[in-house]
Amino acid sequence: MQSTCDIHVGACGFRIRATVLSDDSQHVTFDLESDCGKIAALGRRLAEAGTVDAYGEIDPRAGSVLLATARDALTGCCAGCVVQVGLFKAMQVAAGLALPKDIIIKLETSHD
Repeated sequence: MQSTCDIHVGACGFRIRATVLSDDSQHVTFDLESDCGKIAALGRRLAEAGTVDAYGEIDPRAGSVLLATARDALTGCCAGCVVQVGLFKAMQVAAGLALPKDIIIKLETSHD
């Protein structure tokens, strides 16, 4: 199965298009397109890592290849960058571990 997601990061203005592919409903590969150099580097590192075991990624007792690679590649970025969450969800959908439902984070301010 293939999962594609578009991530509009926010204040930095970068957009990411991620395609996650699974041929066996367990192992996934990532293909990232972005104008952000850090995200492009993350895409190259994930491609070099090869297939990622989606089942292993969702096990909270195991280390996450995706999240560790993102943490290493995105040094100097905002610690709250939402790209990792979007990629994680796209991985789950590609492996059939989650339904393809949009994730929405809406931010508002108030000066009450």
